[in-house]
Amino acid sequence: MNHDGAAMPLDQAIALRRSVRGYLPAEVPEQTIRAVFQLAQAAPSNCNIQPWIAHVLSGESLRALGERMVAASEAGIPPDPDFSADRRFTGVYRERQVDAAVQLYGAMGIERHDRPRRDWAYRRNLNFFGAPHAVLVFMHGAFEEREAVDLGIYAQTLMLAMTARGIASCAQGALSLYPTIIREHLGLPPSNRLIFGISFGYEDGGVAANRARVGRAELDQSVVFHR
Repeated sequence: MNHDGAAMPLDQAIALRRSVRGYLPAEVPEQTIRAVFQLAQAAPSNCNIQPWIAHVLSGESLRALGERMVAASEAGIPPDPDFSADRRFTGVYRERQVDAAVQLYGAMGIERHDRPRRDWAYRRNLNFFGAPHAVLVFMHGAFEEREAVDLGIYAQTLMLAMTARGIASCAQGALSLYPTIIREHLGLPPSNRLIFGISFGYEDGGVAANRARVGRAELDQSVVFHR
């Protein structure tokens, strides 16, 4: 963990990057934040259009937004994401989804039928897991799936740059569930469509959720080599 800003090797950063769901209150130095976002600007994109629009929140602005989204959820206001969030997985993809949930809720000691605590765990997403920083990633309304892929490449580049400097992160689809609230908070027009958010900061090793670990498929399950 290189909190001093010195970067670790790329292979190590790829191996160590994972979703962290609990953070220390200490903020990442602004110079370091700017450095990782500058590196992420090198991410590739179709025709080099660089379609990502990133809004970085810290301090009171972040806390106030988190409180608004949690309040909306507690009030029963239904999510209204810019892009469908109701996909149902099947087969091996469903198995992986279930395993990830088992690992996460198991680490937190939350039973499957403990609805109050599962709701609490879900709402931690909306409050950025207590992180001191977050970035919300948008794209212009004219763009669709092809450009959304570019945003994913940008996000991975960004999170690897963070990991290389000891900064933990978590890419969260849940942060896209209340885009109207977010756009209002940031003063953005509806043409800015929200894809996802990333909470980031320094990991709090004492948070139970951070003990969760998930596996990866064997190479031959995902990659086919042709000659």
